[in-house]
Amino acid sequence: MVAEKIKPADTQEMPIEEKLKALYELQKVHSEVDKINTLRGELPLEVQDLEDEIAGLQTRIGNLHDEMKQLDVAVAGKKTEIVNSQSLIKKYQEQQNNVRNNREFESLAKEIEFQTLEIELSEKRIREFSAQATEKQQAIDQSKELLNDREVEVKSKRNELADITADTEKEEKLLQKKAAELEALIDPRLITAYKRIRSNARNGLAVVTVQRDACGGCFANIPPQRQLDIRSRKKVIVCEYCGRILIDRPEN
Repeated sequence: MVAEKIKPADTQEMPIEEKLKALYELQKVHSEVDKINTLRGELPLEVQDLEDEIAGLQTRIGNLHDEMKQLDVAVAGKKTEIVNSQSLIKKYQEQQNNVRNNREFESLAKEIEFQTLEIELSEKRIREFSAQATEKQQAIDQSKELLNDREVEVKSKRNELADITADTEKEEKLLQKKAAELEALIDPRLITAYKRIRSNARNGLAVVTVQRDACGGCFANIPPQRQLDIRSRKKVIVCEYCGRILIDRPEN
C-alpha cells in the first residue's frame, strides 16, 4: 500500500531527515509499480516482438508477390519472342521456295536454325522462370501460414496484456500520481541521483534500510559508527559497496 501523504514543503528548507523520509516513501511507491510491471512480465516485449515479426512477414510476402509479377512479365516476354521466332521461321521457309541458288537456300536455313535455337532457349528460360515462380509460391504459402499463426498468437497475448493492464491501470495511475507528489518534495539533484542509482540496481532499489548491521541492498556489513551517522539522519549516506542510499527504518 502507498504510505501516508507527506505535506508539501520547500525543497531547499526541508530538513535532510524529511528528504530521506520522502525518498523512502518514493522508493516504496516505485517498488509497487515494479510489482505491477513484474505481473505483466515479458508480455509487452513478446507482443512487440510478434508485431515486428508480423510486419517482417508481411513485407516478405509483398516482396515475393512483386518477384512473382516480374517472373510473369519475363515469361510473357519469352512467349512473345517465341511467337516472333516462329513467324520468322515461317517467313524464311516460304522464302526458301523462291530462292535462285543454293547459297540463298543455305543462308535461309541458317536463319531458320538460329530462330529454332532462340525458341529452344526461350522455352528453357520459361521453364526456369516457372520453377522459380513455383518456389516463390511455396515460400508465400509458408510465410502466410506462419503469419496466420503469429497473428493468432499476438491477438491472444494482446488480450492477456489488456486484461492485466485493465486490472492494474487504476492502481498504477494512483501510484504515479503519488510518485510525482513525492518527487516535488525533494530537490532535483537528489532525485537525479536516486533515479540513476535505481536504474543501475538490479531490483530497482535505490533506497534501502539497514538490516542486521548490513546494507539492505547488497548485504555488505556497515560499521557501527556509520550506522550512528545513518540514524542521525543529518546527511545522505550511501553504501560504500553498492552505492545505494542508506536509511534507518522510519518510525510509522
